[in-house]
Amino acid sequence: MSLPTPRIEIDVARLVDNAAALLSLCLSRGVELTAVTKAVSGSPRIAAALHACGVRSFGDSRIANLRRMRESGLKGQFVLIRSPAPSEAEAAARWADLSLNTEISVVKLLGRAARARGSVHGVILMVELGDLREGIPPAELDDAVAQVLPIEGIELAGIGTNLACLNGVRPSAAKMRELSSLAARLEHRYGVRLRYVSGGNSANYGWLVSTRDTGRVNHLRMGESLLLGCDALTRQPIPGLHADAFTVVAEVIEVRTKPSVPDGEIVQDAFGHQPAFTDRGNRRRALLAIGRQDIEPATLRPRIPAEIIGATSDHLVIDATEAGLEVGDEVAFDVGYSSLVRAMTSRDVLRAFTRGTGVELSAEETVADRAVPRRGPA
Repeated sequence: MSLPTPRIEIDVARLVDNAAALLSLCLSRGVELTAVTKAVSGSPRIAAALHACGVRSFGDSRIANLRRMRESGLKGQFVLIRSPAPSEAEAAARWADLSLNTEISVVKLLGRAARARGSVHGVILMVELGDLREGIPPAELDDAVAQVLPIEGIELAGIGTNLACLNGVRPSAAKMRELSSLAARLEHRYGVRLRYVSGGNSANYGWLVSTRDTGRVNHLRMGESLLLGCDALTRQPIPGLHADAFTVVAEVIEVRTKPSVPDGEIVQDAFGHQPAFTDRGNRRRALLAIGRQDIEPATLRPRIPAEIIGATSDHLVIDATEAGLEVGDEVAFDVGYSSLVRAMTSRDVLRAFTRGTGVELSAEETVADRAVPRRGPA
């Protein structure tokens, strides 16, 4: 019996290939890899597969995902890659070995929570190098380090930065040299050795393969390049990696020939956009049972000769004039990062794992699955 739709099919073997290749690349440059699992909601099955090929450090922005992986029995280092909120300090100290931080008040709370547990929590202080998301300005970094070092229950594990996420600032060789210089200065001034100088995320792939000298940068946090096999700066496939480890599948619920231009006064759509249209005459349109609650249409690519026209919360409309679709047909899509995130976090998208030749599928139950009954058998 076929699995319900919508679903996301996950080829674990291809993910393992990607992870092994990136891990080998990082190790050859003296860089430790933390596999970022936030886009797959901390899936224990995916994390276990990555562990089997040598990954030993797992990063996530959600404490619940770190907890899910740890409670599954996964062994390794767990890194909270979003600075914990003050209300999360106790949980962060319990479920994460390391966390990225910028606020001294939060580090103090983490130290208190770690002491109560009889443990030590590692902290990587994030430095602002231009992308204007999280980060301590370089001019204030010495003072921040001076405040962190005496906090009981806290180890200053390193410094790091994040680029290309909010405003698309490239993690260039110059930026990495600046981070290395800051690390060297801190080590000299305070007589410490930083375990980690964390240069960034998947956007650092181009720098990693092209630089002759990684300097003091010895750690990267990579998710998109590992999961989707692409360069996060260009979204171009990385040679030798798989760009199709994930497949979103949705079912056709209506097929009709309709005009390509709506009839009536055009106002804002349901999401506040003002649509524009090109008159292409009557076209064969298919309506699919998946929507913006489940995916991001802009990063979804049909594997058939079809074009995405638009989407609402619960429906995806495609031009299927050349595709010959009928009601009940399934349409497969390649996914970009934002579509992957939404599909893996939607409680209405079934996760299915390919095995062997790829024709056998099995479902992974999540917390949401246990809370909400599934539609049909899994």
